[in-house]
Amino acid sequence: MKRVALVACLVHKARMRVRDDLATMFCKRMAMKVKKAKEELDEIRLAEREMTEALIGNYRSVLKGIDEGGPAQEALAKATEMTVGAVAALQGLDENTPPAEVARRLGGEVSPGIIALMKALLVQAGGLGAVTKTVEGFGGFAKQYEQIEKVSAHHGNFWEVLLYGQNGRDRALMFDLAEKLEFTATSEDGRVLDALAHARHSEAARGEYISAIGEDGRRVDISFATQNWQKAVVDKSRPGQFVRRHFEAMVFTYLAEELRTGDVAVVSSEEYADWSNQLLPWEVVEEKLPAYLVEVGLAGDEDQAAAFDAASFRRQLENRLRAAAAAADAGYPDNETLVIEPATGIPSLKQHRSEGQRPSAKRLEQEIKARMPERTLMGILARTAYWVEWWRRFGPPSGNDPKLQDPFGRYVLCTFVKGTNMGPYEAARHIPGVSGHELAYVANRHFSLVLLNEAIADLVNAHARLDISQAWGDGTAVAADGAHMDTYLDNLLAETSVRYGKPGGIAYHHVSDTYIALFTHFIPCGVWEAVYIIEGLLKNASEVKPTTVHADTQGQSLPVFTLAHLMGFDLMPRIRNWKGLTFYRPSRQSEYVHIDALFGEPGKNVIDWDLIESQFRHLMRVAVSVREGVISSATLLKRLRSGSHKNATDTAFREVGRIIRTVQLLRYLTDAPLGRRVKAATNKVESFNRFSQWVGFGNQGVLADNDPVEQEKTMKFNALLTNAVIFHNALDVAEIVRQLLEEGWEIGPEDLAQVSPYLTEHILRFGEYSTHELGIQPEAYDPKLDVDFTPLREPDQTAVGFGQAA
Repeated sequence: MKRVALVACLVHKARMRVRDDLATMFCKRMAMKVKKAKEELDEIRLAEREMTEALIGNYRSVLKGIDEGGPAQEALAKATEMTVGAVAALQGLDENTPPAEVARRLGGEVSPGIIALMKALLVQAGGLGAVTKTVEGFGGFAKQYEQIEKVSAHHGNFWEVLLYGQNGRDRALMFDLAEKLEFTATSEDGRVLDALAHARHSEAARGEYISAIGEDGRRVDISFATQNWQKAVVDKSRPGQFVRRHFEAMVFTYLAEELRTGDVAVVSSEEYADWSNQLLPWEVVEEKLPAYLVEVGLAGDEDQAAAFDAASFRRQLENRLRAAAAAADAGYPDNETLVIEPATGIPSLKQHRSEGQRPSAKRLEQEIKARMPERTLMGILARTAYWVEWWRRFGPPSGNDPKLQDPFGRYVLCTFVKGTNMGPYEAARHIPGVSGHELAYVANRHFSLVLLNEAIADLVNAHARLDISQAWGDGTAVAADGAHMDTYLDNLLAETSVRYGKPGGIAYHHVSDTYIALFTHFIPCGVWEAVYIIEGLLKNASEVKPTTVHADTQGQSLPVFTLAHLMGFDLMPRIRNWKGLTFYRPSRQSEYVHIDALFGEPGKNVIDWDLIESQFRHLMRVAVSVREGVISSATLLKRLRSGSHKNATDTAFREVGRIIRTVQLLRYLTDAPLGRRVKAATNKVESFNRFSQWVGFGNQGVLADNDPVEQEKTMKFNALLTNAVIFHNALDVAEIVRQLLEEGWEIGPEDLAQVSPYLTEHILRFGEYSTHELGIQPEAYDPKLDVDFTPLREPDQTAVGFGQAA
């Protein structure tokens, strides 16, 4: 029975993944089509002059055909002259004339007048045919209408009318994908799904128009669409009908958009399920809420947590925003780095000139590099495996002991091969005594994402216990950023990155202030990286629990600020472009002496406190559900950041985010050392990205796997190997420092803080990879170092240390 239950669970999970993949394919295909339609519009702009001149020339030819002296006018005059005799012969006859009278008038024969009339009609038709023939010479009426639509699209930024052309060949596929998935609206607004049902009902139609009346006898509501889409879909000359091709393109576009925002869910899927149904019920949340509030710092103790309600939450946020604005206003006269443009309210910060590396620190770094012992990547992995025993995390899915002759050796070899991004069969050519099949089998059967995370956490914990790690940080801060990874284009996750201009994915790392990676994701290019900021912190399995998280400019997403606050994290991303940022006032009456221009016009950009208070229960349900692991923060934020206006919880998340972001922006403007710490932290993660890519040198840095799970595993293998090198480098640096201290060197913590463990000159990467080091058990390492790192934790020194590190 256990086997049957396990198989059933696996089949159910596989079916959910298939639905997720189909929905992802549909969304990506539509995004690609919209992108191509917009690119086509850009091409039309470039070719507009030539196309317009061609249309003008065509129109001139048509006018000549129907103008005075043209074939159509001549035929019309001749037909008029020829009809005179026919009119005279039939004068006085009407539809009530008896047949006998008609026969008498015509003399029993066909009247020459009737013949003349028929000839006149033929001449007239010939004149019209001349004009039609002219248009056919230009490619036909359809071609002319298409060109007119394109020129019209250019003048109105009207890319919507071009989308049907991109969808043409994929029309059947789009309908097939829409048919394979069962959709449901996550709010009371089901207009998009009603329009989809109407499109599917008319799928077999091939005409230019379809009825605008649904099966229920009512007109299909397309008020959800933009004015451009409605203009494309509705032809005023044909009331009660839709332009079929534009209607279908519109429906597929909005379906993909609502799948991304979460306003439409896929039944029995995982990533595209209705996330609100996954939340814990309020009764369960209410029970867990006091402990949660204390844990994340929203309440100081259990007594405060017991009394914490919607009004308390509102008051806490309001006090925080008012205090930050008041402090920034009071400190502005003494703030020499901040300048606010009175007319526009745009702030600017004077650049802080870095003093560069201290001479004593540079001398220390040069001496350390000169004394670093030569290492191989294989040897580093083997030594760390003996010391930390991270290899014991791996094994078959059954949980039984591995049936391998040498599990230690095989696990170290697999980590080396996958971490360097070498294929197993290519690696086997350079490693004696092992086959490519064996390496591939062990990597597939004995390593999983969960086990790799646990092994990475083992190295992080060991690194945190080294005294020398205190030179770089105390583990309370982490920086998150991504690095582009090349992949083959023909796989589900890969797409062309707007940022990098080439296909691939993103290796997204959370790097501690001690230089080591706490967690690693592999995400597609089209996903906003910021949605994974919180996910990495929540999935971090190590003993290092940071409370402050730094990120690149992309981390300024409002829902991410909200979730970070609710999870107890202090999110402080790097700020580069201040021009498009909005500061929000606590109330319409709030005005400031020095910084009022930051908030825009008086009375505007005001927080809606009533909305936040009314959505308190929903916000707590989301926060506690994420904390308990019921719903993924990445799945949640993908929906929340997409801009849905149908769900009040979405709106409340953005409203809270406005408060937290405004507070953080004011902190950034008024605290110069904070800005330097943020910059230093993001520099560290960028240095880690380069270092991990240096370690993963195989296959020219291109990920060969097309399976998203295997791509994720490759990134975690690389993080495991990179962390092992960082840990080993830290030990080597500590040993050299001990030698220097014995030789009489004076080494201050400030100097050691400026020596990065991302050292590579002493590491051998290429050649034949000997396995003899797998059998050499090293002596125990010494985590202690006789250096006082207390000064680095003092407030005035922290900024200096962060500013110069990395």
